[in-house]
Amino acid sequence: MFRERQIDAELQLKPLSSLEQIEAVRTGQLDAGFLFTISSINRELTQLPAASLNLMLAAPKGHPLTKLKKLRLRDLSDAAFIWFPRRESPAYYDRLMHECFRGGLRSPRIIQEAVNEATLLSLVSCRMGVAFVSGATRWRCPESVALLPVTDLKLPLPFALVWRKDNASALLAKFVADVRSLPEVKAFANR
Repeated sequence: MFRERQIDAELQLKPLSSLEQIEAVRTGQLDAGFLFTISSINRELTQLPAASLNLMLAAPKGHPLTKLKKLRLRDLSDAAFIWFPRRESPAYYDRLMHECFRGGLRSPRIIQEAVNEATLLSLVSCRMGVAFVSGATRWRCPESVALLPVTDLKLPLPFALVWRKDNASALLAKFVADVRSLPEVKAFANR
């Protein structure tokens, strides 16, 4: 939509972690980024909340956990996990660990770390283990991976467009306005 109306604009998509995007926006390398706003953002930045996603468990199809009718955190005690590194988002990491502990998963057995969901899903598809991923991964989930709801894991994953407060670019302002006008973003804002 934006690209069609702004043919003179250069729109580049760069797959970066949320932490990398915040730094790139802060330093002016990027005008804006869509990222998980897990903890408070830098005061130089502003954000437009776009969605709140639920966490799901990604497991290889045929894994014993996929046979459970109602998956709970305590059912994951023996699972081998692929997890995101704490340095990527210490606040969210700690909140997730707290939720796991509260639900009976006292100490997840983390066998591998990965910094993005694409890598997490690839490792799960290779049957290396299971991983928590956002519900949005259903659109890009490998065929060999099942996404399972965990009934007692209630930890929303906020998703937002972030940009520098002092970025006076007219093109950026148009982009923010276009994102703000999306039906999904409007619906989220009116919840």
